[in-house]
Amino acid sequence: FVLAVGSAVFDAMFNGGMATTSTEIELPDVEPAAFLALLKFLYSDEVQIGPETVMTTLYTAKKYAVPALEAHCVEFLKKHLRADNAFMLLTQARLFDEPQLASLCLESIDKNTADAIAAEGFTDIDLDTLVAVLERDTLGIREVRLFNAVVRWSEAECQRQQLQVTPENKRKVLGKALALIRFPLMTIEEFAAGPAQSGILVNREVVSLFLHFTVNPKPRVEFIDRPRCCLRGKECSINRFQQVESRWGYSGTSDRIRFSVNKRIFVVGFGLYGSIHGPTDYQVNIQIIHTDSNTVLGQNDTGFSCDGSASTFRVMFKEPVEVLPNVNYTACATLKGPDSHYGTKGLRKVTHESPTTGAKTCFTFCYAAGNNNGTSVEDGQIPEVIFYT
Repeated sequence: FVLAVGSAVFDAMFNGGMATTSTEIELPDVEPAAFLALLKFLYSDEVQIGPETVMTTLYTAKKYAVPALEAHCVEFLKKHLRADNAFMLLTQARLFDEPQLASLCLESIDKNTADAIAAEGFTDIDLDTLVAVLERDTLGIREVRLFNAVVRWSEAECQRQQLQVTPENKRKVLGKALALIRFPLMTIEEFAAGPAQSGILVNREVVSLFLHFTVNPKPRVEFIDRPRCCLRGKECSINRFQQVESRWGYSGTSDRIRFSVNKRIFVVGFGLYGSIHGPTDYQVNIQIIHTDSNTVLGQNDTGFSCDGSASTFRVMFKEPVEVLPNVNYTACATLKGPDSHYGTKGLRKVTHESPTTGAKTCFTFCYAAGNNNGTSVEDGQIPEVIFYT
């Protein structure tokens, strides 16, 4: 009676149309300790779970439809979630279809990526869990370290599948996960020392990535080049000009503008103007410099293709650049290419308001003295700053 009241599954088993008539009922796939925990809970509301029994108890609570005990198990797991067990718990959360726990595990992995992938549990995860992690834009780790961890996982997976541990088999077991490693985010030195010599990439991929690192215009690569931001929320951008005009020339001098912000943000790139002569490729170096100490905080030597329109074209840093409130920074872009569009009617102050929270991020622009190719608050290049709050 107690079991039937506490669980719809037991109710059906004892009293439903297909009710059992046997005096002894076997429950073959339930651990005795977990079943005892379920009984204790149904009879006395007493929750008895520990690190060793929590997973089997969660399974039993789900199987016999006792949501209150299930909730206690999930709570217990949340309390004991750490970087070194996040992958093990994530695998279980996905197995037991516990989206809330899975999302907490992923957040923990975002915050402590290096510790999480160094833990033993990382090499035990299944391919789908690996893919779910590699798809994230919010991991806080350099891509080359992520690649090394994925290689470790592939070696463990070869052994699980009883395959010889060869570069070809590592590639085979990685399957769709390989395409989610963002090789373009590595430096050319990191790529050359590790992935290029690993044998996991085929020659065509190695060549196309080396070309991507060294030549302009950059050939298209099959790998994602979007930065992993260790940032949550939506990408934002502001444009400091109200109008676009034509003909801005380049002679090797950097376009520069100084700016400060009222709160901490992470800059991930700039929007730049492109050619007035139709589709063109530009070489560009972008930088953010701490104005007072003249320290370069972030830079990227890259290229971009434009279509001849007056819109802006995204040029991204390899990693987000932290910008602190009320500190002067200099945004800098050195372009090689034909004459471009430029902005006019520039604003000294530009405010971005979050559509969801209403929080305001205020940028203040001012003239960067010295060689600036003519860019100023009123007109010039570097119209857009792309950032996360």
